[in-house]
Amino acid sequence: MFSDFFFFLRACGLKVSLTEWLSLMRALALGHSRADLRTFYSLARSLLVKREVDFDLYDRAFATFFHGVENQFEVDDELLAWLADPKLPDLASALPDGLELEDLKRLFEERREEQQERHDGGNRWIGTGGTSPFGHGGRHPTGVRVGGPGGGRSAVQVAGERRFRNLRGDRILDSRQIGMALRRLRRLGQDEGPEELDVEATVDASARSGGDIDLVFAPPRRNRIQLLLLMDVGGSMDPHTALCERLFTAAHAAQHFKRFEVRFFHNCVYERLYTDMAQGHGERTADRLKQLDERWSVIFVGDAWMAPWELTHVGGAIDYFHHNDDTGLRWLQRIRRRCPDSVWLNPEPQRIWQAPSIDLIRHVFPMYELSLEGLAEAIDVLRGVRPNRPMAA
Repeated sequence: MFSDFFFFLRACGLKVSLTEWLSLMRALALGHSRADLRTFYSLARSLLVKREVDFDLYDRAFATFFHGVENQFEVDDELLAWLADPKLPDLASALPDGLELEDLKRLFEERREEQQERHDGGNRWIGTGGTSPFGHGGRHPTGVRVGGPGGGRSAVQVAGERRFRNLRGDRILDSRQIGMALRRLRRLGQDEGPEELDVEATVDASARSGGDIDLVFAPPRRNRIQLLLLMDVGGSMDPHTALCERLFTAAHAAQHFKRFEVRFFHNCVYERLYTDMAQGHGERTADRLKQLDERWSVIFVGDAWMAPWELTHVGGAIDYFHHNDDTGLRWLQRIRRRCPDSVWLNPEPQRIWQAPSIDLIRHVFPMYELSLEGLAEAIDVLRGVRPNRPMAA
């Protein structure tokens, strides 16, 4: 497997030498052979990638080669072996009733302790292809996925830490139109800065004075918009990565904002906002909120598609090992109250916006499609041209 990974990196354009590869093999032999995927990712990048500009190429190569392999945390190898080679579910079977979140967690821990063998197609144990709320490859309206790929968008929590990569900011193709739309986000003022000649006011004053030159000086007209971009990355947002990268690139290229900042989250905002999700770097959301006020505009970018529990329940965050003391919905409401000029851009088509979680968020933020038309409408809201109210009646 590791030799295949070496040749795959070379095929992707990374110039990995045999010396560097042997250094990685020696590191594994010295004790890293049982490390989790996150540690292996960082170890291999530190030894094999020579330049920072190649980090994104390495990320894409790593994600492609290890596609479907999830970084498991506190889930033993025997359980994962049982979940290999899943059996297809019987879609005609009845689905058990949904469980409350705390009951779901308690039952998951109990089943882990009791289970002694592999199970497929059942409705109780951690297995594959059945209607049990634990495992993967089956059907259950509210469950905990263990191993295997997602796709049903119904898992309440994922038992295992997941990797997220930050959005690239170097895309130029197809970002010009988005940049043009963002340039409309202006709120001009002349209340600060050194005075300079105001040509239009000078011409007007000179004309009024019968042709005598009457010079008018004023502070420069500058955009007073302070913009915070909050972007959902990972999971169900992966299919929209290219589109989000274009927006991310265009926003970074726009130099006319008074202040511009970007933070990342996954599914919903909780206690932390991230500057680098891959490394876990970020800040407390409460601390960031103290620095915001009504002079800031906030643009959320995300599909808003998740289990409703992630918004409405304490401890409902998608990460199984993260306990949020406040609900996601409460955090979103705090941001809206702090920054009334806030909108939500959704890359999913409007025809699915009646999904429960999307509907809840639409009651907090005015939501628009992540398209040129939707972006234009959202900017009109932030400029005060359109009413700034959530979810049209």
